[in-house]
Amino acid sequence: MARPFWNGAISFGLVSIPVKMYVATESKSPGFHYLHKMCLTRPKQVLYCEKDKEYLTVRDMALGYEYAKGQYVIFKEEEFKKVPVKTTHTIDILGFTKSQEIDPIYYYASHYLEPEKLGAKPYSLLREALFKTGRVGIAKVSFQRREHLCCLQPIDDILLLHSLHYSNEIRPRGEIAGLKSEFTKAEIDMAISLIASMEKPFKPADYRDEYREALESMIEAKINGKEISVPEVPTVVMPDLMSALKASVEAVKKGKDKVPVKK
Repeated sequence: MARPFWNGAISFGLVSIPVKMYVATESKSPGFHYLHKMCLTRPKQVLYCEKDKEYLTVRDMALGYEYAKGQYVIFKEEEFKKVPVKTTHTIDILGFTKSQEIDPIYYYASHYLEPEKLGAKPYSLLREALFKTGRVGIAKVSFQRREHLCCLQPIDDILLLHSLHYSNEIRPRGEIAGLKSEFTKAEIDMAISLIASMEKPFKPADYRDEYREALESMIEAKINGKEISVPEVPTVVMPDLMSALKASVEAVKKGKDKVPVKK
């Protein structure tokens, strides 16, 4: 059973909803370690002070902010809990908006919110109201030594909290060249036709991390002393654009024709 890493309350007008927060995602990639080539032993990472010529442990460390060259102000871990903002223990809803108005570039992390028994009714009421209005809550909450801008969204029978980047954290894209090109009406019509032929509902379970699966197969092969075959690098050929679009549409149609019809 996952453990909550944050406890507090959702502030919804004058309503306070006690909740627990859980991390919603996890990496499934195989873990690798750095080894010493000579003996294949995992080296230890050490902390060393050049001034005192001493090896240190985490207990010997302090957190310092460099406000001038070589000048630090020191913070103790418990002092971060005293930062004078109300979002330390509160998910403070600042307003509501349509999710379509949030550019996807702002999203970067997701967390589940679970209500405490005392807050079950107002929690369910907020979730249902968001469903009915098609809105999401824009809020702020503090954890991991920073105040997060976030989006509160209903999903199934719970609330999901997405962390959002602040506007000053998004790098400007003005320097990225789009390389504008001219194209004919027939070409854009065929491209639209190809998109339409490939349209389908998004079902996350339909997609697999094939790189991870192939990497795990390589790991298994190495364990068993088997030779690993190297895939061929495809040659990039730029055919006539219109011909390539037409061929793509035909290939998609043929693929759909092969799908067995359910009786």
